[in-house]
Amino acid sequence: MKDINFSRRDFLRTAGAVGLAAAFGGFPSDIFAEGRRLYKFPEKTDLILLTSRPPQLETPLHYFKELITPNEALFVRWHLADIPAYVDLNKWRLKIGGNADKVLELSMDDLKKFEKVTYTAVIQCSGNGRSFFEPRVPGGQWQNGAMGNVTWSGARLKDILNQAGIRAGSVDVVFDGLDSGPLPKVPDFLKSLPVDKAVGEDIIIAYEMNGGPLTMLNGFPARLVVPGWFATYWVKALREITVVTKKYEEFWMKPAYRIPDNPCACVPPGSKPGRTVPITRMNTRSLIIGPSNGANLKANVPVDIMGIAFSGGYSIKDVIVSVDGGKSWGESRCGKDMGKYSWIQWFYTWKPEKKGKYILMARATNSIGESQPFESLWNPSGYMWNKIESIEVNVV
Repeated sequence: MKDINFSRRDFLRTAGAVGLAAAFGGFPSDIFAEGRRLYKFPEKTDLILLTSRPPQLETPLHYFKELITPNEALFVRWHLADIPAYVDLNKWRLKIGGNADKVLELSMDDLKKFEKVTYTAVIQCSGNGRSFFEPRVPGGQWQNGAMGNVTWSGARLKDILNQAGIRAGSVDVVFDGLDSGPLPKVPDFLKSLPVDKAVGEDIIIAYEMNGGPLTMLNGFPARLVVPGWFATYWVKALREITVVTKKYEEFWMKPAYRIPDNPCACVPPGSKPGRTVPITRMNTRSLIIGPSNGANLKANVPVDIMGIAFSGGYSIKDVIVSVDGGKSWGESRCGKDMGKYSWIQWFYTWKPEKKGKYILMARATNSIGESQPFESLWNPSGYMWNKIESIEVNVV
């Protein structure tokens, strides 16, 4: 199934003579962020390493001071150990078939003949914030860096499917990438979208991020982008798209990536849900980026508290900020609006008058009234963390 002869000149130049094992193992640096050692992988800056096989790399929070997350700083999340290290675009083809009028095999040049669509959208791992769950849950122990805000460009999936011709009776569209498990018993990573979602205007097959090619670790040469939904659906290194006539419920759709079937997607800590549904749309989040937790500030000197806020395809209506642990709140001012799928930066000027410790908090609300809970909402997979978070600063 994965018999393509991979090569990519730029990636080889980056990996050099160290070989693939070293390339995907990363090299430790002498730099730390949030108390964790950073590692350097091909085409990437120093990132926080969770696992090397498959690569799971977290973005240090200081990169979120930028409205757009640089390609080299975007987090990395693969599910299977054998991931593509090189892709020869002369040989790569994206196959579209199944319950369609015709089978397509698109080269990159073919893909670029479709109308080009560009927008900015947050990409976020379903388990972003998992390490904060109590009691702890298994899985990658992400803090807040399994996300980023990227400008994506590519072809509408709808246009590609229309060229193939979706036949009557089609139910789901299934996506397969170039990654694979180390053993035959390991389920291949396939995800699906309902047909009515797949033909939405904003679903694209992206071949550019921030105006350049996708990095290898972020899905070169092309990946699915489902703005507003968690990144589990954003299949990387696409090789095949298949239209099917029944609901697709293999491993990575069921039992994996499921949440409790209730409005809060939560259950009492330590319990199991009776019914589950696939995780889909991102919930509302905000995060304080500066000052950092534990920072020392000077009394009677104004400081700009800044952060980011976003929601799953709905614009942010407001972000309120507290400097006294939630006793009182003030409204922040928001920065440039890059569209409903992007995060927005917010700013709140504060002049601390007295010395001591202060608890800073931020809470976002989106355009349909969805906000953030004061208490953590627990589920056994550690998904959809969006509790109002707090940081402590010292005024000296």
